Amino acid sequence: MTGMHIGYDLSFTHTEGAWARQGSWIGRDFPDVRMFMELAQTAERAGVGLLFFGDGSGIPSTWRGSIAPAVEWGIQWPRHDMAPVIAAMSTVTEKVGFGLTYSSTFMHPFYVARLLNSLDHVTGGRIAFNVVASTRGADAANYGFAELMDHDLRYERMEEFVDVCRALWDSVAPDAIVRDRSTGRFADPAKVHPIDHEGRFFTVKGPLASVPGPQYHPLIVQAGNSPRGIAASARFADLVFGFGGNLAGQQRHRKLLDEALLAEGRDPEHVGILWATQVIVGRTKAEALARCEAVHEFWNEEAVATYLSHNAGYDFSTLPGSFQLGELRDELAAANASPAGIVGSLVTEFGADHTMSRSEFFAHGRGRATGLDHSVVGDPATVADALEETFAATGSRGGFMFSSPLAMPSGFAGISELLLPELRRRGALAPAYQGSTLRENLAV
Repeated sequence: MTGMHIGYDLSFTHTEGAWARQGSWIGRDFPDVRMFMELAQTAERAGVGLLFFGDGSGIPSTWRGSIAPAVEWGIQWPRHDMAPVIAAMSTVTEKVGFGLTYSSTFMHPFYVARLLNSLDHVTGGRIAFNVVASTRGADAANYGFAELMDHDLRYERMEEFVDVCRALWDSVAPDAIVRDRSTGRFADPAKVHPIDHEGRFFTVKGPLASVPGPQYHPLIVQAGNSPRGIAASARFADLVFGFGGNLAGQQRHRKLLDEALLAEGRDPEHVGILWATQVIVGRTKAEALARCEAVHEFWNEEAVATYLSHNAGYDFSTLPGSFQLGELRDELAAANASPAGIVGSLVTEFGADHTMSRSEFFAHGRGRATGLDHSVVGDPATVADALEETFAATGSRGGFMFSSPLAMPSGFAGISELLLPELRRRGALAPAYQGSTLRENLAV
């Protein structure tokens, strides 16, 4: 056992009302880069391994077919390209790593491989690429797609996308750059070669017109707990981003990933999972619970419905006054929406034959939207106990990707100043910053 690695998920530090809660910045608002620069310094002092940014380029528009509710209440938007922000954060830190998300469903691998190579230089070898198969129609419409491609086809495209990126990073050998000042010879042409890739989704000549980065290959992160998603993780992921909140589901994910890694000829002991875990920590349990209540205050029914519809890809405004959960699950699947999430969890909890009213559905949905139905809440000792139990029960490989529904920066400050010192005191954390690159520092 190497101890837990810790990441912070900064994807939604300013949405869903977090920008206005007690403990938010005064005099600074998103997207002021100084907010993130200061948070990066705080996280590095706490020994955090990775600062992670998810992404989505579309404004939620599934609920009633309009972006108006998302715009009014700040649901899952605004979302900026965080590559420049990561570059800025790297200038005021030395060790903490950065995870950047791009969609293999919509983007082109040459552009992404080139950008990540440049960021690997800027950060001094501290960049990770979170590759995602996009699931939302609002994003697809911005890239000229009338509808999302089939689920499994998205993963086929992802695997080819990563193959092309890796080939491009390999197209300039690590020792190709000569820089001989006496002769003026810059590089050895025998060690720079095209990739001549012709596949189902991409045709790329290459080579990459870049100097190899400090990591050579940026660390590759991938999420997805469907059988097809796990197969993709086993093929190429250096680190897996897993869904938290359900121990049985986490154990299943770990088991299936281990089996898939062995089938690919890879050692499961060296591929960790960072479990997505929302944490609310207070100096006392009462303080932590009071912070939960502050989160609840924001979520009116329209905000909840906008969030749920966007993430499911299904307009829940069409729900009748009452319905069977199994029928709703089947309807989502038939509409090529996601039957997981709130609907899947309700079917698991109540059964497919359970009849639920529309108002009950949105009441349960509030817990899903806030994340409070699967958050770890309490004082430092209580939260640390729960994390240690989960880490041991899921194989003791990887760690946790913490998110917070509280205000920026107070939510993450509480984790840095209260929880991480408790975990370190117990010897539960992996040693911080053992190497010079992110790949070395997040080695399981």
